[in-house]
Amino acid sequence: MRNSMKIAKWEIKRNLKNKSFVIGLFLTPLLILGFGFLGSLFDSDDEPAETTVFVNDQLESFDMLAQTVDQFELDWVLNRTELTETDIQDELENGENVAYIFLTPEAMESGVIPVYTTDEIPSSFSAQVQLLSGPLQQIRIAQLDLTEEEIAIISSGVVFEETAAEDYGATVEQSAVVENPLEKLVPGIFAGIILFAIVVTGMMIFQSASQEKKDKIAEIILSSVTPGELMNGKILGYFVLGIIQVLVLLIFVVPFAAIKIDEPVIEYLLVPETLLLVLIAVLGYLLFAAIFVGIGATMADMSTSGNFQGLVMMLPFLSFVLIGPVLSSPDGIVAKVASYVPFTSPGVLIMRLTALDEWPWIEIIIALAVLIISIVLFMKLAGKIFKVGILMYGKNATPGEIWKWIRS
Repeated sequence: MRNSMKIAKWEIKRNLKNKSFVIGLFLTPLLILGFGFLGSLFDSDDEPAETTVFVNDQLESFDMLAQTVDQFELDWVLNRTELTETDIQDELENGENVAYIFLTPEAMESGVIPVYTTDEIPSSFSAQVQLLSGPLQQIRIAQLDLTEEEIAIISSGVVFEETAAEDYGATVEQSAVVENPLEKLVPGIFAGIILFAIVVTGMMIFQSASQEKKDKIAEIILSSVTPGELMNGKILGYFVLGIIQVLVLLIFVVPFAAIKIDEPVIEYLLVPETLLLVLIAVLGYLLFAAIFVGIGATMADMSTSGNFQGLVMMLPFLSFVLIGPVLSSPDGIVAKVASYVPFTSPGVLIMRLTALDEWPWIEIIIALAVLIISIVLFMKLAGKIFKVGILMYGKNATPGEIWKWIRS
């Protein structure tokens, strides 16, 4: 284990001194931030102009309207006016961001309130003026001389509540619970970022083992350590490099997301569920890293890697093929089966647990057990392949040769 730690430290220091790695380390979060700010550049930089609203109030409702404007924080300057509908033509032609509202008994009786605006008034004004319908409706109801109970019934309105057949037996308390979707999404996205970052970094093991064979450095290293220690050291070293990438990414992106989304992102992240999702991501890395380091040792040169080696590189991305059926039906047969297949299990489990309201703990335990057993098995197989393949020169190993090494 001591020699493995030395190999891990050597891999970490070597890559952190590599200019390409360091540039990529900071380039990814900067690109994400760049695209985030790029979207805001297309937004109007000008502050929304205030709209001057004149109200011809014949119903003594001006104060109620002013309270509504303050409640919804509308960008209005509300004023009274004595001008009639026939007197405002010149004002509309020469004014800017101006509107006139006429609250008359005739208008209240018909239910159609005349509103006149200048040509360049903001497009949002049409939606904003509809907010006044609530208090004005209260005035119309009050004019009917109804009792308080009748007014309460009319004011409450009617709401349609839809219940699907599968939720028919749910209790009222359960149906009343409304969760913020971000509470489930943030831990899942965080674990997904960790899985993607450390797996992509782990793919560098492929290149590292192949390059050391090509430069015949492996022989020198193996004079001091065993093949198993070298392999374990590489897996550990690139895991730490992946975590460093995740930390740098989070340092840049999380504050930006918290400001942009205006939600307690950190609070959503610091929940027990995050620990399990991160554990799944780490187990996924260990599985794929074992495969990468073993197959990487069978290649004489990255540029001449065969179809077999190329297909192995695609294994971590099999989960993306199932993203549609898994997210549309996280408790369906496809999602359940993919949870037990080692190559798709990490990604599918993270997607399923992010989408599900209640976690199927029995299925999670079985899937984790399958994943852990697979890691142990592939570590042993990778060790056998690495032991022979790292000292093999001249050509890429064929699937038949790799099978012989595993059986030996």
